[in-house]
Amino acid sequence: MAEHDRNGRAVASGEPTATVEDYLQTIYYMNRDRRPVFGARLAEKLAVSAPTVTATLQRMRRDGLVSLDGRKEVHLTERGRVLAESIVRRHMLAEHLLVDLLGLRWAEAHLEAHRVEHAISPRVEERLLAVLGNPRTCPHGNPMPGVEQEETGAAPLASLRAGQRGQVTRIHEEAEEDLQLLTFLEDYGVKPGARIVVEDVARYNGTVTIRVGDRSVVLGDRSAGYIWVRPEA
Repeated sequence: MAEHDRNGRAVASGEPTATVEDYLQTIYYMNRDRRPVFGARLAEKLAVSAPTVTATLQRMRRDGLVSLDGRKEVHLTERGRVLAESIVRRHMLAEHLLVDLLGLRWAEAHLEAHRVEHAISPRVEERLLAVLGNPRTCPHGNPMPGVEQEETGAAPLASLRAGQRGQVTRIHEEAEEDLQLLTFLEDYGVKPGARIVVEDVARYNGTVTIRVGDRSVVLGDRSAGYIWVRPEA
């Protein structure tokens, strides 16, 4: 009996469904951030029920994509890692396609790319890499799989002190899920490459105030934690 993706389309035997690709992508990001991966955390991040996660992980184990250790922590197998890197790369290329070639707003690229990434074949992926000039990061500054990202000294904005200057290097993937936050950051110019000055750090109410160009921007600690900055001397 043929498998079907989340849209009801038949999927070739051995080819991961769009749902499985979403799981691989999420596990990849958590691995990159050195966060342990458990079913409950996946359920929270993917906004699905615990039984749904359990059933999907069982299929992924059957297909040799993940393994579970004695603590029920989820690990990518070698095959799972290769497929995870592929879907992450396709997602980032889709973002570049939408922003660089089609002129879509930077803030909207992540959510729209989710609708495109699963349809990109290996051949199209190869052509996109060439046409886009082999980008090393996505439009939000996060590194492409297999590419070493030079982030020496970069740290979350929330960790900087008042008076420090720096350059934004990336906006973490978790922030990309929040369209309102990305739109706010785009409107105020808080994007990779932007130079900022930390004007005030108010720990008592959990805010950080930065200056970007001639504008002051107030951010909550949670939002500031998603913005990575390389401090300047």
